[in-house]
Amino acid sequence: MKPSRFHTCAATMLCAVGLTSLASVTACAAAITAPQMDNKAYVLMDYDSGQILSESNAELALPPASLTKMMTSYIVEQALKAGRLKPTDQVHVSLNAWCHGSNTESCMYLPLNGQASVMDILRGIIVQSGNDASKAIAEHLAGSEAAFAQLMNNQAKRLGMAHTHFANPTGLPAPDHRASAHDLALLARAIIRDSAAYYPIYAEREFKYNGIKQGNRNALLYTDPTVDGLKTGHTHEAGYCLTASAKRGNMRLISVLMGASSMQARADQTRTLFNWGFNAFEKVTLAKSAVPIATAAIEFGQVDTVQAGLASDWSAVIPRGQAGRVKTQVVMLPGVSAPVSKGAVLGKVTATLDGTPLAVQPLIAMASVEQAGVFKRTWQHVGKLFR
Repeated sequence: MKPSRFHTCAATMLCAVGLTSLASVTACAAAITAPQMDNKAYVLMDYDSGQILSESNAELALPPASLTKMMTSYIVEQALKAGRLKPTDQVHVSLNAWCHGSNTESCMYLPLNGQASVMDILRGIIVQSGNDASKAIAEHLAGSEAAFAQLMNNQAKRLGMAHTHFANPTGLPAPDHRASAHDLALLARAIIRDSAAYYPIYAEREFKYNGIKQGNRNALLYTDPTVDGLKTGHTHEAGYCLTASAKRGNMRLISVLMGASSMQARADQTRTLFNWGFNAFEKVTLAKSAVPIATAAIEFGQVDTVQAGLASDWSAVIPRGQAGRVKTQVVMLPGVSAPVSKGAVLGKVTATLDGTPLAVQPLIAMASVEQAGVFKRTWQHVGKLFR
C-alpha cells in the first residue's frame, strides 16, 4: 500500500464541509508523508474541523462488520435525546433477535421472550457488540430490521455518508451492506457531537448483563488513556475494523481503519495513526467569533456600515510549527442593501499557508441594519446616479 499524505490545500477544508469530494484532496502538493500500513482502507480526521489529515481508499465502500452498530446506537441515542425513548423503557426480545444460544456471533445474551431496559440494550450494543441487542432495539423502534435499516439509511443521507448503504442493524454480511471509512468517520463525529450524554459509554471497558461479564474489544481503551471510543468490528469478509477517537490537549482525532489482518494489527495501526497525527500536526486558532474581522458597507440603511465576523471560533489543523506562516485575506460582497439581518453572509475570509489556500469561512453581519427612511434612501439613489 502506498503511503498516504496530508495536503495543505483548499480542497482539504472544502472536503471537510462537504463542498468538494475527498478525491480532490489528492490533487494538491503533498506536505507530510503518513506511515505505511497494511489494510483495505483508513482515514484520520480532525474532529473539530473535519479536515482529513491522512487517508487511503477512504471512499471505498466496504463491508463494515460491527462498525455498523455505531449507526444503531446513534439512532437510539437520538431517540433518547428527543424523548421518543426513555432509559427505563423495556425492550422485548423476539425469537428473531435472540442469539439462539450461539457462541459464533457477538451477543449480549438476552433471554428469549424476556425484556431489557433501553440503557442496558445500549450498553449491550456499544460495549458487548450484541447482535441480539441491535435486533431487539431495531424491532422496538421500527417494527423490523428492514424498517430500521431504512431509518439508518435516512440518517446516513442526512450526515452526508455518500458511500454507505445499510441492510441491517448488526453488520452481519449482506450483499448490499457497505460503508466507507470516510463515511464512518462522519458518523463517529456525529456521535461525539450529538450524543454527548451517552458518549462516555463508548469508553466503558466492560459490561455485565444476565450474569455474563464481557470486555470491550477496543484494545486501545486499556493501553491509551487519551482514547475514549468508539467501536470494533470483524467478519471474515470485512477483516478486522476499528473506529477510535483520542483527545490530546486541544485536539481530538478520529481514526477509522478497515480490513486489517488481526485484532493486534488494527490496534497497532490505529495507535500508529494517532501518534503520527498528534506529533505531526497542531491546532491553531485563526479567529475568534466575538472579534470583528471586517467592516461591510451597507446601502440604504439607517447606518452605512456594519461589522462582520465569524459565527463561531475558527481553527484549523496545520503541520506543527508553521502557525506563523498562516495568513488571512478578506473579500466582501459588493452592493449589499438594507435591511440586513444579524448573521447574514457579507463575505468570506480565506486562510493560506505559504500562499496556498487552506480554509475558508463566511463572514456574517454581527448586528442587524434596518432600512433607512424614504428621504435618506432617495438621496442615496440620487448619489448613485452621479458615481
